[in-house]
Amino acid sequence: MKKHSKVLILGSGPAGYTAAIYAARAMLKPILVFGSEPGGQLTTTTDVENFPGYSKVIQGPWLMEEMKGQAKAVGTEMIQDHISKVDLSKKPFTATGDSGQVYTADSFIISTGAQARWLNLKSEQEFRGFGVSACATCDGFFFKEKEVAVVGGGNAAVEEAMFLTKFASKVKLIHRRNELRAEKMLQAKLKANKKIEIIWDSVVEDVIGEKKPKSVKAIKIKNVKTNKTSELKVDGLFIAIGHDPATSLFKGQLNMDKEGYIVTKPDSTVTNVPGVFAAGDVKDKIFRQAVTAAGMGCMAALEAEKHLSSK
Repeated sequence: MKKHSKVLILGSGPAGYTAAIYAARAMLKPILVFGSEPGGQLTTTTDVENFPGYSKVIQGPWLMEEMKGQAKAVGTEMIQDHISKVDLSKKPFTATGDSGQVYTADSFIISTGAQARWLNLKSEQEFRGFGVSACATCDGFFFKEKEVAVVGGGNAAVEEAMFLTKFASKVKLIHRRNELRAEKMLQAKLKANKKIEIIWDSVVEDVIGEKKPKSVKAIKIKNVKTNKTSELKVDGLFIAIGHDPATSLFKGQLNMDKEGYIVTKPDSTVTNVPGVFAAGDVKDKIFRQAVTAAGMGCMAALEAEKHLSSK
């Protein structure tokens, strides 16, 4: 059985929902297919203070539910399914779900997002959103005059550590090697910042905190050369060891960079396959904000509508 739409949207974060709102309002009757984690990364974010339009703190999961409700209200058909195969080689494009359902579409908006890499500690997941974060620009504000730690050694980790010095009284950068991978100019800026202390040759083994109210109090770190463990008092832990875009479905079909992010035309969501558009964290490794993802979702829907009307 095939289910056809003018616009098929894969992914349900701010990019996917916004694309759905705009596509539905353009009378394109979009179908949005979402997986087991509807709402994307924002559903694991508790307090959101930087999304325009809300003077009070809002909850990430609530914001995603509101966006979903808005997309449905204007005429988006929502289907929960896990897409296991995609064929972009011919029109109409096809996507096959685990349910056996085959979706065909005249245009495709990919907004499958990206996932932060975690340390895979049980305690890290327990305090995720309660002192453990993978986004300094999202959560740094909550750590005014507090001590925090950042894990990582690349550009992202160094940039996050420097950004956090705007709020935190002390930032401890923990790296498992004895030298950073970040660009030399960034390293020089980092080392010149008196608020930052680098802890070399070390890994985080555990996050220590309180259950009520849920909060981080310390982390347990191990020196990989001496095997000595120590406890570090911190109020927050930021993981900056990279992100993985959810693009494995499209490998060999769409142009991607070496990290797997979909490449689009400048100032556009247009991919190398006419009629296929990419929006949000699946193509954006620089900003990774809900508001920029939503903006790209709008762009993708408008570009899809323009593409379809030209046909």
